Amino acid sequence: MMVNPCAGEVAVTIDGECFVAKLTLGALASLEAELDTGTLIDLVERFETGRYRGRDVLALIVAGLQGGGWRGCADDLLSADIAGGPVGAATVAAQLLSRAFTPPP
Repeated sequence: MMVNPCAGEVAVTIDGECFVAKLTLGALASLEAELDTGTLIDLVERFETGRYRGRDVLALIVAGLQGGGWRGCADDLLSADIAGGPVGAATVAAQLLSRAFTPPP
């Protein structure tokens, strides 16, 4: 599966199937409402300092998948196998944040 990093897209493999994830404006608004952070900048700072939580990673992946057109919810991922395990999931989450707030070249 091809993703376009310049468009903020990230590939995520769940249970062996590859999906496109992207933090759209709607996905970001949903994410902000889901998390108990004051702002998305607080979330970015947690990732930059390594103080993120599993809940942060899950919420980012769900928001990104939904921004990419996936129709599932967080409960669908609780027993799913995300490629790379917890480290792979955290990497995808960090990439989503980075690509959402980095202007294209």
